[in-house]
Amino acid sequence: MASDLTKMRNIGISAHIDSGKTTLTERILFYTDRIHAIHEVRGKDGVGATMDSMELERERGITIQSAATHVTWGDNTVNIIDTPGHVDFTIEVERSLRVLDGAILVLCGVAGVQSQSITVDRQMRRYNVPRLAFINKLDRTGANPAKVTDQLREKLKLNAVMFQIPIGLENDLKGVVDLIEMKAMVFEGDNGEKIQIGEIPAELKEEAEMRREVMLEELSNFSDELMELVLEDPSKVPVELIHEATRKGVLALELVPVFLGSAYKNKGVQPLLDAVSSYLPCPTDVENLAINPKNEEEKVPVTHKNEDPTLAYAFKLEDGPYGQLTYVRVYQGCLKKGETVYNARTGRKVKLGRLVRMHADKMEDIDEAPAGDIVALFGIDCASGDTFRGEDTDFVLSSMHVPEPVIHLAVTPTDRKATDNMSKALQRFSKEDPTFRVAFDDKTGQTIISGMGELHLDVYVERMKREFKAEVEVGAPRVAYRERITAETPFDFTHKKQTGGSGQYGRIIGILMPNDDGQFEYVNKVTGGNVPKEYIPSVEKGFRSCLEAGTLIGAPVDGMTVVLQDGAAHAVDSSDMAFQTTARGCFREYYPKGKPQVLEPVMNVVLEGPSEFQGDMVGTLLQRRGILVGTMDQDGFVRIESEVPLAEMFGYATALRSATQGKAEFTMEFQRYAPAPREVQEELIEAYKKELEEKSK
Repeated sequence: MASDLTKMRNIGISAHIDSGKTTLTERILFYTDRIHAIHEVRGKDGVGATMDSMELERERGITIQSAATHVTWGDNTVNIIDTPGHVDFTIEVERSLRVLDGAILVLCGVAGVQSQSITVDRQMRRYNVPRLAFINKLDRTGANPAKVTDQLREKLKLNAVMFQIPIGLENDLKGVVDLIEMKAMVFEGDNGEKIQIGEIPAELKEEAEMRREVMLEELSNFSDELMELVLEDPSKVPVELIHEATRKGVLALELVPVFLGSAYKNKGVQPLLDAVSSYLPCPTDVENLAINPKNEEEKVPVTHKNEDPTLAYAFKLEDGPYGQLTYVRVYQGCLKKGETVYNARTGRKVKLGRLVRMHADKMEDIDEAPAGDIVALFGIDCASGDTFRGEDTDFVLSSMHVPEPVIHLAVTPTDRKATDNMSKALQRFSKEDPTFRVAFDDKTGQTIISGMGELHLDVYVERMKREFKAEVEVGAPRVAYRERITAETPFDFTHKKQTGGSGQYGRIIGILMPNDDGQFEYVNKVTGGNVPKEYIPSVEKGFRSCLEAGTLIGAPVDGMTVVLQDGAAHAVDSSDMAFQTTARGCFREYYPKGKPQVLEPVMNVVLEGPSEFQGDMVGTLLQRRGILVGTMDQDGFVRIESEVPLAEMFGYATALRSATQGKAEFTMEFQRYAPAPREVQEELIEAYKKELEEKSK
């Protein structure tokens, strides 16, 4: 199957909640003949929109899982992915944007640029994703597309240019004027499928001329030929030249064409699809790099050729009724049914039993997937972020940076059935999401889940209950503290135990030292054989086993160097076990003498909001032991960077909302571990002592 990559588009549709993103996707599916009837998001027919799959997403108004579909428009094929926008689902957002080549930013014609629009735009910038803007809901009272275009320029600093003006607004919305062809497009028929193309209404001629002039002026920055023609006679500029300059500006991330309509009233969607084909990048317009795992400095661009060795990236896993569904983007080579590829992470061979093309939660079987395509594999065991490669290449696609989880939650199943279901759920979630971790606490007998923030863990607990019918009780959120000694401590420890028969004996002499890199280091400086060679690793094993819990607050020990200098052994009573026990005893006795301190996770917290609330925003940070790192004020919008201990950030979203009338937003990422203040340490030590006392009763 020879595929023409210039005819392929991989795009995402992103927007603030309730801007009509799902309604727009539903219309796209209808006009491209993927569905034969339109269902409303909150429709009376009880069917619901095609792309809405998770009850939880609808309730919370956030996208948690991406949905994917595939449509054909003209002679172009378009893969569409719905991208999540919340920072707690960083890994989902990063993956979705990573496999997309372009995007449509949907805005409400009344509300304009909202907080989530700002977040979505920031994420697109981070991954250099070219975009078009679609101003939706022009049938609503108060709709003003010119004002929203100005907001795109002022608030998002995008070079937004109107390519259309509306014919009528609010209840009178009939269609749009295309400023390239200078024609009126009126959408008629039950579902807006009949497009009447005619002359521009007399009352709109003047505005259309003025807007076209602005559009051509902006486009002349991307084409010298167009600039010359504009200066001579703007009416003689050929349509092909306008398309060419627009595409150039969009791909350079220096232009955002603005299209108008009302998805709900079936107006303006078809010209938007034309624009996706004309202006957004095809796979070969975007540079993607493959890495040599033996030398990470060596990077090569992927070729997007079917005949080259296969490279495909698994960016999303879904647990379907018939097993695991793995969404992959093929970057190079061709995936064929029945063929064998390798999982680069595990080195295992994988046979491609079934290849499918996704359409929300339905699927169509296919025999092969060419380079540049997005498809799904069935029944393959892999993790999110894995690279599948052909036999004749060692290169892999760069893996995502996975941040360490910073918040813990204890979950306890309520009965036997819930225990089984919970373990199935946790296994599933940790495979889908590398930022979600599971551990078992031997001391309390509790299962501890860890993640990126409160909402992150909240959603997974809710999914356990709904999807896996696992009723669980949840403890209070806990911060991932660490411990570290601060002073060098010489040790000389002897372990002697005499029972009937052979006993246990071991003596070790050396120094415990702080390790500022946060690593455990074991240095053997024994000479003269006082500690037999075979027991040197036993001492290391003993110390390592103590790192999981320090004696100060029972937190993991972050960074320690053990230097073993001397010791003694007994011909009969010394053994591997005896020296492991000696090391553990030594740690318990000498670790507290090393002046251990508690380390707490400090987060990089960035606030963004209107300048009028700057004082209130700073106040919320200072109340939480925050340290200001920098402030940037621009066009009535302020960005405040700070470092705040995670322990102080619980419930912060509510505090920030009430201090700024809901107009500010924040993002939070782990920065580093730092010593906790004395009063915090004392509280934690006191709580740990009480916990130990209760256990010993």
